[in-house]
Amino acid sequence: MRIFIDTEFTEHANPDLISIGMVAAEGGQIFYAERTDYRYESCSSFVRDEILPLLGREPGARCTAAELSHRLYEWFRALPQGLTVVYDFETDRNLLEASFLGPLPSNLSGYELVDHKIFRHSAYKLGEVLTYSAEWPPHHALADAQALREGYLRWEAAVEGREWRQPIVPGSSF
Repeated sequence: MRIFIDTEFTEHANPDLISIGMVAAEGGQIFYAERTDYRYESCSSFVRDEILPLLGREPGARCTAAELSHRLYEWFRALPQGLTVVYDFETDRNLLEASFLGPLPSNLSGYELVDHKIFRHSAYKLGEVLTYSAEWPPHHALADAQALREGYLRWEAAVEGREWRQPIVPGSSF
Protein backbone atom coordinates (compact mmCIF):
# COMPACT_ATOMS: atom_id res chain seq x y z
CA MET A 1 0.00 0.00 0.00
CA ARG A 2 1.21 3.50 -0.83
CA ILE A 3 0.91 6.44 1.55
CA PHE A 4 1.23 9.94 0.04
CA ILE A 5 2.71 12.56 2.35
CA ASP A 6 3.25 16.28 2.58
CA THR A 7 4.60 18.42 5.38
CA GLU A 8 4.78 22.09 6.19
CA PHE A 9 7.76 23.34 8.15
CA THR A 10 9.45 26.45 9.51
CA GLU A 11 12.42 27.02 7.19
CA HIS A 12 14.57 25.10 4.71
CA ALA A 13 17.92 25.49 6.49
CA ASN A 14 16.83 23.88 9.77
CA PRO A 15 13.25 22.69 9.28
CA ASP A 16 10.93 22.11 12.22
CA LEU A 17 7.67 20.32 11.43
CA ILE A 18 4.53 22.43 11.63
CA SER A 19 1.97 20.09 10.05
CA ILE A 20 1.83 16.72 8.34
CA GLY A 21 -0.77 15.23 6.03
CA MET A 22 -0.90 11.68 4.69
CA VAL A 23 -3.43 9.80 2.60
CA ALA A 24 -3.43 6.18 1.47
CA ALA A 25 -3.65 5.42 -2.24
CA GLU A 26 -6.02 2.53 -1.65
CA GLY A 27 -8.81 3.07 0.85
CA GLY A 28 -8.12 6.77 1.32
CA GLN A 29 -7.20 6.59 5.03
CA ILE A 30 -6.20 10.07 6.16
CA PHE A 31 -3.80 11.33 8.81
CA TYR A 32 -3.38 14.99 9.66
CA ALA A 33 -1.75 16.74 12.60
CA GLU A 34 -0.49 20.21 13.49
CA ARG A 35 2.27 20.69 16.01
CA THR A 36 1.79 23.30 18.74
CA ASP A 37 5.44 23.26 19.82
CA TYR A 38 7.25 24.11 16.57
CA ARG A 39 9.80 26.94 16.57
CA TYR A 40 7.64 29.92 15.61
CA GLU A 41 10.65 32.24 15.64
CA SER A 42 12.20 30.13 12.87
CA CYS A 43 9.28 30.62 10.47
CA SER A 44 10.11 32.37 7.25
CA SER A 45 7.90 35.22 6.07
CA PHE A 46 6.42 32.85 3.47
CA VAL A 47 5.46 30.40 6.22
CA ARG A 48 3.93 33.17 8.34
CA ASP A 49 1.97 34.60 5.40
CA GLU A 50 0.93 31.44 3.52
CA ILE A 51 1.00 28.40 5.83
CA LEU A 52 0.18 29.52 9.36
CA PRO A 53 -3.16 31.08 8.34
CA LEU A 54 -4.25 27.65 7.05
CA LEU A 55 -3.83 25.97 10.44
CA GLY A 56 -6.71 25.24 12.79
CA ARG A 57 -9.18 24.03 10.15
CA GLU A 58 -9.21 20.43 11.38
CA PRO A 59 -10.67 19.75 14.82
CA GLY A 60 -8.37 17.69 17.01
CA ALA A 61 -5.32 18.17 14.78
CA ARG A 62 -3.27 20.19 17.26
CA CYS A 63 -0.68 18.27 19.29
CA THR A 64 2.84 18.37 20.69
CA ALA A 65 5.76 16.51 19.13
CA ALA A 66 5.34 13.70 21.68
CA GLU A 67 1.61 13.42 20.98
CA LEU A 68 2.31 13.43 17.25
CA SER A 69 4.71 10.53 17.64
CA HIS A 70 2.06 8.53 19.50
CA ARG A 71 -0.62 9.37 16.89
CA LEU A 72 1.70 8.37 14.04
CA TYR A 73 2.49 5.00 15.61
CA GLU A 74 -1.22 4.36 16.19
CA TRP A 75 -2.14 5.29 12.61
CA PHE A 76 0.60 3.15 11.08
CA ARG A 77 -0.30 0.25 13.41
CA ALA A 78 -3.80 0.19 11.90
CA LEU A 79 -2.43 -0.15 8.35
CA PRO A 80 -1.28 -3.36 6.63
CA GLN A 81 2.30 -4.53 6.16
CA GLY A 82 4.37 -3.38 3.19
CA LEU A 83 3.74 0.37 3.27
CA THR A 84 5.57 2.62 0.83
CA VAL A 85 5.62 6.34 1.59
CA VAL A 86 5.43 8.44 -1.57
CA TYR A 87 6.84 11.95 -1.28
CA ASP A 88 7.96 14.79 -3.55
CA PHE A 89 10.51 16.52 -1.33
CA GLU A 90 13.25 14.91 0.76
CA THR A 91 12.41 17.09 3.77
CA ASP A 92 8.97 15.42 3.95
CA ARG A 93 10.59 12.03 4.42
CA ASN A 94 13.12 13.33 6.93
CA LEU A 95 10.46 15.09 9.02
CA LEU A 96 8.24 12.01 9.02
CA GLU A 97 11.09 9.81 10.25
CA ALA A 98 12.08 12.34 12.92
CA SER A 99 8.46 12.61 14.09
CA PHE A 100 8.38 9.02 15.29
CA LEU A 101 10.83 9.90 18.11
CA GLY A 102 11.97 6.28 18.00
CA PRO A 103 12.17 3.32 15.66
CA LEU A 104 10.18 3.39 12.45
CA PRO A 105 7.03 1.25 12.32
CA SER A 106 7.69 -2.33 11.20
CA ASN A 107 5.08 -2.09 8.41
CA LEU A 108 6.93 0.82 6.76
CA SER A 109 8.88 -1.00 4.07
CA GLY A 110 10.13 1.75 1.78
CA TYR A 111 9.91 5.11 0.10
CA GLU A 112 9.31 6.44 -3.39
CA LEU A 113 10.45 9.90 -4.43
CA VAL A 114 8.20 11.31 -7.17
CA ASP A 115 10.16 12.47 -10.19
CA HIS A 116 9.45 16.17 -10.66
CA LYS A 117 8.95 15.63 -14.41
CA ILE A 118 5.66 13.96 -13.51
CA PHE A 119 4.31 17.30 -12.24
CA ARG A 120 4.28 18.68 -15.79
CA HIS A 121 2.04 15.90 -17.16
CA SER A 122 -1.57 16.93 -17.87
CA ALA A 123 -2.91 13.94 -15.95
CA TYR A 124 -1.02 15.05 -12.84
CA LYS A 125 -2.15 18.64 -13.26
CA LEU A 126 -5.79 17.50 -13.47
CA GLY A 127 -5.41 15.77 -10.11
CA GLU A 128 -4.22 19.03 -8.58
CA VAL A 129 -7.03 21.06 -10.16
CA LEU A 130 -9.63 18.63 -8.84
CA THR A 131 -8.13 18.65 -5.34
CA TYR A 132 -7.40 22.27 -4.51
CA SER A 133 -10.20 24.65 -3.62
CA ALA A 134 -10.77 27.76 -1.52
CA GLU A 135 -11.38 25.45 1.45
CA TRP A 136 -8.38 23.19 0.66
CA PRO A 137 -5.69 25.44 -0.88
CA PRO A 138 -2.07 24.66 -1.70
CA HIS A 139 0.32 24.77 1.27
CA HIS A 140 -2.08 22.96 3.58
CA ALA A 141 -0.29 19.66 4.28
CA LEU A 142 -3.41 17.52 3.91
CA ALA A 143 -4.52 19.24 0.70
CA ASP A 144 -1.01 18.89 -0.72
CA ALA A 145 -0.85 15.18 0.20
CA GLN A 146 -4.25 14.65 -1.42
CA ALA A 147 -3.14 16.55 -4.55
CA LEU A 148 0.04 14.46 -4.74
CA ARG A 149 -2.05 11.30 -4.51
CA GLU A 150 -4.63 12.39 -7.08
CA GLY A 151 -2.04 13.68 -9.51
CA TYR A 152 0.23 10.67 -9.16
CA LEU A 153 -2.58 8.11 -9.57
CA ARG A 154 -3.86 9.92 -12.67
CA TRP A 155 -0.32 10.12 -14.10
CA GLU A 156 0.16 6.42 -13.38
CA ALA A 157 -3.12 5.59 -15.15
CA ALA A 158 -2.12 7.69 -18.18
CA VAL A 159 1.28 6.00 -18.44
CA GLU A 160 -0.39 2.58 -18.24
CA GLY A 161 -2.92 3.54 -20.94
CA ARG A 162 -5.89 3.58 -18.55
CA GLU A 163 -8.54 6.29 -18.29
CA TRP A 164 -7.29 9.15 -16.14
CA ARG A 165 -9.90 11.87 -16.68
CA GLN A 166 -12.54 10.10 -14.56
CA PRO A 167 -12.36 9.48 -10.78
CA ILE A 168 -9.42 7.21 -10.05
CA VAL A 169 -10.41 6.06 -6.56
CA PRO A 170 -13.97 6.26 -5.21
CA GLY A 171 -14.23 8.87 -2.47
CA SER A 172 -10.83 10.27 -3.39
CA SER A 173 -11.57 13.93 -2.83
CA PHE A 174 -12.25 15.79 0.43
